[in-house]
Amino acid sequence: MPTEKGSKKKEGSAPSLQSGAYVFPNGDRYEGDFTVTEGRIERSGTGTQHFVDGLVYTGQWKNDKMNGKGEVKYITKATYVGDFVDNECHGMGIYTWPDGSKFTGPFVHNRLQGTGEFTDTSNRVWCGQFTGKVANGLRLKIS
Repeated sequence: MPTEKGSKKKEGSAPSLQSGAYVFPNGDRYEGDFTVTEGRIERSGTGTQHFVDGLVYTGQWKNDKMNGKGEVKYITKATYVGDFVDNECHGMGIYTWPDGSKFTGPFVHNRLQGTGEFTDTSNRVWCGQFTGKVANGLRLKIS
C-alpha cells in the first residue's frame, strides 16, 4: 500500500494515477507513480525501485514493468542506462563495468547485440559486431 504521507493524486493525469511509496512483501521498495485498479497497485509512470539484492532501477514504468528509458545500478557497481522493455535491457543503451570500460550500442533481451562500441580502460574505442559476450572483427576507432 502507498504510504499516507507520500500518496497523492496527480492533477491533470489519468484519474487513477497517483504518487507514493510502497514496500513489497519481499522487502523491495518502490517510490514513484502508480495506478490503482480494483485495489491492485501497478507501477506506471516514473519511479525508483530498490530491490532487496541491492539493484536499484530509476526510470519509466508501464504495465508494472520497467518499460522506456531508465538506469540500473547493480550491486557490483556496474550500471546500465538506456531502453527497457518488459524488465529487460532492450534497445539502445550504455553498460558500464566497475572498472570504467563500457559498451555503447544495441541490447536484445539483456544481451549485447549488434553494431556497437566498446571503450576500454585506456579510453580506446573499439567498433564492431557484438553477439552476447563475443565481439568478432573489432576495429580500433581512430579519431
